[in-house]
Amino acid sequence: MKYPVVSIFSGAMGLDLGLEKAGLDVRIAQDFDPWCVETVRQNRRPIVGGDIRQLLADDPDCTFLLEPSRLKPGDVFAVVGGPPCQPFSTAGKRLSTEDPRGSLFTQYCQVVDSVRPRFFVLENVKGLISASIHRRYGDCPSNESDSQAGSVLESLLDSLSVLGYSMKYGLLDAAHYGVPEFRERLIIIGSRDQESIFLPMPTHFQQHQEKAHRWRTLRWAIEDIEDEPGPCAQFSADRLAILNMVPMGGNWRDLPKNLQESAMGGAFRSGGGKVGFYRRLNYDEPCPTLVTSPVQKATMLCHPTRSRPLSVREYARIQGFPDEWHISGPLNACYRQIGNAVPVGLGEAIGKTLVAIAAGNGTVVTKRNRGTSVHGSMHLLQVVTHLGEGTRNAQDRQQ
Repeated sequence: MKYPVVSIFSGAMGLDLGLEKAGLDVRIAQDFDPWCVETVRQNRRPIVGGDIRQLLADDPDCTFLLEPSRLKPGDVFAVVGGPPCQPFSTAGKRLSTEDPRGSLFTQYCQVVDSVRPRFFVLENVKGLISASIHRRYGDCPSNESDSQAGSVLESLLDSLSVLGYSMKYGLLDAAHYGVPEFRERLIIIGSRDQESIFLPMPTHFQQHQEKAHRWRTLRWAIEDIEDEPGPCAQFSADRLAILNMVPMGGNWRDLPKNLQESAMGGAFRSGGGKVGFYRRLNYDEPCPTLVTSPVQKATMLCHPTRSRPLSVREYARIQGFPDEWHISGPLNACYRQIGNAVPVGLGEAIGKTLVAIAAGNGTVVTKRNRGTSVHGSMHLLQVVTHLGEGTRNAQDRQQ
């Protein structure tokens, strides 16, 4: 059985490839970034390019998505996508809704309202959980009293509830789903028909009696291509000289004491863990979260055994992209597309969950908990794993 999917804010299609591995049928993709659009086209997938704000202004009924998909409103199994996450990222400035990109959640809701899918999947960075709505008066910055932590997520959930969708949301780490990378993403799954929805259960763990269910490591992903990495960024000569003194799995703290302050500069006396400075990765652990450039001073991603950063091909391997998947654009655009992607393995877990929900599988209803989601012996594990997990029913808005 095919489950037709409409993908928006598709990027390099990491989430979509995972959904397809789970048996879903991604009929159309959409993105604004011209290099993402070219990536999708080079891989022979249908895509609508352009600013979704203008596309919806010209065509609020979403014909630009439905017509090439050969679908009508209500026929879509799922709308999936992640509006640009930079305004809410914990890295760099968090402008939240003062950044115009933050308003793209409005367009996501508009597509859901017009297409009326059975399910939606919205993914974003974990910073969205605590992001605030800031209000400005004229040209003056907002005061603390004009913002509230977590208000962006609450507003988004309210907007989706008004559309008649019940929701389950939580913070998922890709390492728990067979991805050789620690990467946390906020996942919100919504049901138009008020089905008993749940989040994907973990399949991989730090410790497990069976090797197949343990976390996958960086070695598992890239060791076989370390001598043929393909296109790769370069560290500056001075940074490379310092990195050559760092052992596998180490960082600036492993430098000789007399060199640490000069290597770190002004960051030496700053706060924070600073674990990304002069970081050389460990083959025998999952990779830290891939960022959009592996050579930035505070978030270095140096190869475990080679004197270079991770390559574009290694980035793609870690994120689960097939070797034949073509990433278009100059080097910095390739890193950015893969670094912003949802890992394929996490997408596959989400897709399998949607299929299970649609089939009525995965939920045990007891007399004591009739009508609620119960995950048997795994329930406590899920609560621990899905940090910040929550449920929102469509009727909550009216109560």
